[in-house]
Amino acid sequence: MRHEVAVTRDCLETIRERAQREPKFRQALLQEAVELMLAGDEKTGRAILRNYINATAGFGQLEEATSIPKGSLMRMFGPKGNPSAKNLFGVLAHLQEQEGVSFQVRARRG
Repeated sequence: MRHEVAVTRDCLETIRERAQREPKFRQALLQEAVELMLAGDEKTGRAILRNYINATAGFGQLEEATSIPKGSLMRMFGPKGNPSAKNLFGVLAHLQEQEGVSFQVRARRG
């Protein structure tokens, strides 16, 4: 199932404010983005990840941490983004470290 993500400026500000005061909300955003991408809904996962990045340190700080130019990062997580596995996993590794969480992938029978 594909999800369409249209986010208004007010919604983005609400996400930012809540993320800044609620660590569990930030972690849930990050987890949801990763789970959606693993489930094959990479477009929605990228959109949520972009919201997470904007609500936390931002693309400038992410550029410093990953050595990926800010413009490239913004395109990677934009609507038509297509990050390489190397860049995506590098970003996710940094975000997990920043958030103090660690995700694990486990096989399960469906």
